[in-house]
Amino acid sequence: MKKEISHIKEDILKKDSVKIALAGNPNVGKSTIFNALTGLKQHTGNWTGKTVENAQGTFKNNGTTYLLTDTPGTYSLESYSEEESVTRSFLLCGDIEKTIVVCDASKLSRTLKLFLEILQITPKAILCVNLIDEAEKDGISVDITKLSRLLGVKTIATDARRKRGISDLKNALSEENACALEIKYSDKTEEMISRVCNLLDDCGVPKRYVATELLKGNSYIVEKISNLEQIRREVSDLMKKEGISCTEIRDETSRAISVLSKEICDQVIIKKEKKRCITTEKIDSVLAGRIFSVPCMLLFLCLIFYITVTFANYPSAFLSDLFVRAENFLYSCISKTSTPVWINDMLLKGAFRTLGWVVSVMLPPMAIFFPLFTLLEDWGYLPRIAFNLDRCFKKCSSCGKQSLTMCMGFGCNASGVMGARIINTRRERLLAIITNSFVPCNGKFPTMITLITIFFVGAYANNILVALILSGIIIICVLTTLLMTKLLSLTLLKGEKSSFILELPPYRRPQIGKTLVRSLLDRTLLVLSRAIIVSIPAGIIIWCLSNIYIGDVSVIMHISELLDPVGRFFGLDGVLLLAFILGLPANEIVLPIALMAYTSSSSLTESADMLTTHSLLVNNGWTYVTAICFIIFSLFHSPCLTTLLTVKKETGSIRWMLVSALLPTLFGLTLCALVNFIF
Repeated sequence: MKKEISHIKEDILKKDSVKIALAGNPNVGKSTIFNALTGLKQHTGNWTGKTVENAQGTFKNNGTTYLLTDTPGTYSLESYSEEESVTRSFLLCGDIEKTIVVCDASKLSRTLKLFLEILQITPKAILCVNLIDEAEKDGISVDITKLSRLLGVKTIATDARRKRGISDLKNALSEENACALEIKYSDKTEEMISRVCNLLDDCGVPKRYVATELLKGNSYIVEKISNLEQIRREVSDLMKKEGISCTEIRDETSRAISVLSKEICDQVIIKKEKKRCITTEKIDSVLAGRIFSVPCMLLFLCLIFYITVTFANYPSAFLSDLFVRAENFLYSCISKTSTPVWINDMLLKGAFRTLGWVVSVMLPPMAIFFPLFTLLEDWGYLPRIAFNLDRCFKKCSSCGKQSLTMCMGFGCNASGVMGARIINTRRERLLAIITNSFVPCNGKFPTMITLITIFFVGAYANNILVALILSGIIIICVLTTLLMTKLLSLTLLKGEKSSFILELPPYRRPQIGKTLVRSLLDRTLLVLSRAIIVSIPAGIIIWCLSNIYIGDVSVIMHISELLDPVGRFFGLDGVLLLAFILGLPANEIVLPIALMAYTSSSSLTESADMLTTHSLLVNNGWTYVTAICFIIFSLFHSPCLTTLLTVKKETGSIRWMLVSALLPTLFGLTLCALVNFIF
């Protein structure tokens, strides 16, 4: 009942609110403006394409409630990408009363073009010139008063990170504009627009703009015009008669806006010495240069893995001990009740122990990896990764943005799948989603680190050597991702590769406090919560299979024996195949399930140390070949259930979810069979 009342209050609030849209190019601080106005903590990042869905929030000013909608960042309203299409449709048909357009003060000439396009839709627009602090560092100052006078609209300078100018921006929403700025077309086009305007009824947006849209052949305002088809036929006949094409109108519009933007910026921008630009160029000559870009990426990768491997062990051991103590305490409490012993064991040794294992193994690496990843993002290095790898992905008929989603997959494949929203076309988005599981998530790292240490390095080796070997494995996974991307682009997902605009932002000092908090809340806890949901029922199933006996043998051992011939063919055994199947909810529990089966235990178990684990595995028939095949199949098998559900949600298709599960599994099995055959 309380939830229903809250929803009713929310609907009433939205109904009585003044509807405001927030638009702008990517990477101009739009999300930061949104957070500063509404108080919501939407994640902000220093790379393009952060927002690909509309986020809403409310705020009050001078007794008026405003409903603010943050639209996806777009460079134009020409609708070449999904972000542009969403923004364009919302501004045209979203019943918006005012629009705040955010521009970058250091790149005003380029970012002002979108504002001039939006002025064609509605004069009720406010220009927010953000990042004035960044412009000052680059030796650029903007005459805001003169800019406001030239445009005929309210113009506010802001530094959203420090909330400078936010109160002025709120006050500007209640003021009216006196905009008389119009785009100048050729005489023939002006005559055509005038004639088309005479055909239009009242459609809720300026008739001049609607006329331009109809001349271009666009139809985004179909619900606004009752007789659209009739008008479109007359416009088509008129254009054929006058010899004017949609392309000519579009090109003329773009040219006119570019000229007008340059004329305005020449009058309001004052440039001084660009000290920071020189520094940025020097850093980019190394990090984005032809010679050092790849070595620098590998160095960062190795460093992140070394920090993760080194420091994740301590909190992991602490959490593991904490869950063991909690399990013992809960078991002693429940034992005093009349609950049957088997129920106590199923809930605590099954569900709770699996939950504890997933949290203690999964949380520490994520809590280290995601903040490090986010710091690089906030610093501005991630766009450089996309820039460096764009050539590789372009050869695979994809784009460099896929490299960003691939990097996110190292922390969690589910996050990488969600990150594919930043990719413009559906075909390339599917390529990124399906191939994301070819890079290992942090849930696979503990298993790989254990096997690398005890079989190939030595139980007492230092973490540097482990990190180097792990980095080498990651490089192989990246190359495999490129290979599978190319294979899919030639088969299931044929199509032309698209182009995209990638902006290399200046290097900024990361907001360490906010970065740590947001990476933990937005990524770590979100992914962990999904893993917890699927791990609890998995723990119950595993316990039941281990504690239900047919004769003197448990069900789990019966199934293992049936799978053993198949497992031997792939260089594994039946226990390992079953462990991968039961470990579908979470990759962290694959090795513990195998150890449980080898020791004939009734619940998940962990060996005391590396040497004990090595002896246990060798006594159960493990060789170096088994270890290699296990590592290969750990890398290349079906992603966890959390990731598969995320794929289903993002693609809206069971078909692509199955492809995402089967493709890496078949590849991994084939590779294991080849290795086993060769050795």
